[in-house]
Amino acid sequence: MSRRVVCLRHGQTLWNVERRFQGHTDIPLDETGIAQAARAASMLATLRPELIVASDLQRAADTADALARVTGLSVTVDEDLRERGGGEWEGLTREEISAGWPREFAAWEAPGGEDVADVAKRVSASVRRWAERLSPDGLLVVVSHGAAIRLGIARLMGLPQEHWPALGGLGNCSWSVLQEGRKGWRLMEHNAGTLPEPIQSDDSPEAAPS
Repeated sequence: MSRRVVCLRHGQTLWNVERRFQGHTDIPLDETGIAQAARAASMLATLRPELIVASDLQRAADTADALARVTGLSVTVDEDLRERGGGEWEGLTREEISAGWPREFAAWEAPGGEDVADVAKRVSASVRRWAERLSPDGLLVVVSHGAAIRLGIARLMGLPQEHWPALGGLGNCSWSVLQEGRKGWRLMEHNAGTLPEPIQSDDSPEAAPS
């Protein structure tokens, strides 16, 4: 038996469509995002989660509420699951950012924004904290944001920071699945929109599910 964590990105917002940096700005789901949240909820409910924890920003909290409605669970809000703060870039498009801050854009470091290491630390600590409350084979659903999830997973897996960009992003209402193994957390699914399947392969036992 081993604990699992599903890291679910929120549904689509208007700013996602317009390619605007959202950060800590509290943007609601659009109609497509609401439908995406309902679809993800219907699928993830079949995994019988024990806990649902979400960022306090409404796009994540409302995505979590969709799952809560079909599971009968309540949603716990944790501010540590917020998206990376974007400082002066929040509300701006990538074109506006690249034109106004070409050097910072190349490094993707927003003036007044949050450092990636700080985001990774707070998100991974939150996931660990809530996962500790699970039963030995329990499932936690964490509803958060694209950068926050990617950075938190990278730190949970113990990847050196220079390798964090190797982990791709997540689409709206897609998820990643972490499973606790004998040597720590392992990434079993990433940017998925279908339920995880059992893995059968000739790989070492440590690389396969426990």
